[in-house]
Amino acid sequence: MDIERDILNDLINWKNSTYRKPLVLQGARQTGKSWILKKFGKTMFSNYVYINFDGETELKNEFAKTKDPVRLIRLLSQISGKEIKPQTTLIIWDEIQECNDALNSLKYFCEQLPEYAIVCAGSLLGVAMKRSGSSFPVGKVDFMTLYPVSFKEFLRAFNPKQETFLSSVDKTEPVPEIFHSQLIDSYKTYLTCGGMPEAVSCYIDTSDWERTEQIIKNILIAYPLDFSKHISNKDIPRIHQVWNNLQDQLAKENRKFRYGLIKKNSRAREYESSIEWLCLSGLVHRVYAVGTPKFPISAYKNSSSFKLYLSDVGLLRSKFNLDPMVSIKGNKLFTEFKGAFTENYVLQSIIRQFGEEQFYWTSGNQAEIEFLLQKNDLIIPIEVKASVNVQAKSLSVYRKKYNPKLSIRFSLKNLRKDDDLLNIPLYMVDYLNEMV
Repeated sequence: MDIERDILNDLINWKNSTYRKPLVLQGARQTGKSWILKKFGKTMFSNYVYINFDGETELKNEFAKTKDPVRLIRLLSQISGKEIKPQTTLIIWDEIQECNDALNSLKYFCEQLPEYAIVCAGSLLGVAMKRSGSSFPVGKVDFMTLYPVSFKEFLRAFNPKQETFLSSVDKTEPVPEIFHSQLIDSYKTYLTCGGMPEAVSCYIDTSDWERTEQIIKNILIAYPLDFSKHISNKDIPRIHQVWNNLQDQLAKENRKFRYGLIKKNSRAREYESSIEWLCLSGLVHRVYAVGTPKFPISAYKNSSSFKLYLSDVGLLRSKFNLDPMVSIKGNKLFTEFKGAFTENYVLQSIIRQFGEEQFYWTSGNQAEIEFLLQKNDLIIPIEVKASVNVQAKSLSVYRKKYNPKLSIRFSLKNLRKDDDLLNIPLYMVDYLNEMV
C-alpha cells in the first residue's frame, strides 16, 4: 500500500522555496524517511542520487579529505554513475549521522552551491547533532521531522471516504451518528495497528493481524540495537532499563516518571543521559509539568517533573503485550491501562501539529490536565478521556481557577461546543490546529 504522507507537500514547498537550504529530515527509525525521500526524488525531480553512509568507510574518508562542494558533486556523480544537475537532480544522503564530515559539508553547499537540492536523513540525527556540537552547520540547513503515520494519513488509505468526510467538516456541530460510530471503529483499528508505515501497509493490504503484529514486534526488537551507537558503554544498560520500563510508568494512575520504578533507590543523575538519548532519537516524547499556566509556558516548566510517552501507539500496545485480536474485538484499548493509549495517541498528534515541546498542568495532588497547549495568545487546557465517560473534576478545577477563553476535551463523545468548552471526538484530533 502506497501511503500518502502529508510531509510530501512540505517537501514540495521546500523544493520551490527561493530561500532553500540543504534539508535535514529527522525521525525515529522505521518511520519511512528513505521511502518518502526516494518518492520525492522520483515524482518531483528528473532523477535522484541516493547515498547511504552506513558502512561506507571509503566514502566517509573522502568527506574527511575535502569539504569543497564542487569536488564532492563530482565524486558523487562518479559513485552513482549519474549526472548531477542543479535544480533537477535530488541528492539524498541517508544515515548521515554516520558521517559527521558530511553533516559539516552542508554549510559549504549552502554558501557556495545553493542551486543543488540536497536532503539528508538519519534515525539518530538528534543524537549526532548534539554530539557534533559547534561543528554542526547551524543556520545553514532547513529541518523537517517525519513522524509515524497519523490517523488522518491512516484513514486516507484505510477508508478514503471517511477521511474525505472529516476533511469537509467546517462547523462545530455533531457528526451524523452513522459516521460517528464508523469513525470510532476506524480509530480503534488505528490504536491497535499504530502508525509504523510497514505495519500500516501490511494491515491495509492483508487484514492479517498476525503478520502485522510480527512487523511491530520486529521493530521493537530492532530498536535496542541502536542503543550501542553514539553513547558511552556505561549508559547502554541504563537506556535498556528505561526503554523496558516505559510501559510500566504509563500503566500507573499517576504517569509522572518515577526513577524508583526502574530500580529501587535509583536517582535522576543515573538516568538523565539515557532519557535524553531516547528523546533525541525520536523513540520517546517528554512532556514537562507546569504549575502556573502563563506565557511562555516553557518558562514555568518543572524540569524534574515529566512524563515519557512512546513515539507510536501501536508500539505501546505491543510493549503492553496486548493481543491485537483481543484489543480490536473488545474495549480493552479504552478501559485498560487507565487511558495511556489515548493520551499517547493525542500527544502524537499534538506534536505533529504544534511541535515537540509540550506540557501538562498539575496542582499538587488535587488536579491534573493532560496537556496545556500554547496557541497564539491562548493557553488551552486539553483534557483527554478514553471513552464516553467524561466525568472528572480536574478540568472544572482548572477552569474555575484560570477562566481560560477556550478549553478542549477529547473523548468518544460527539463534536459539540458548550460555551468555552469544545468537545472533540478522538478521531478528529488531527484537525485540532484548524479547529482552534
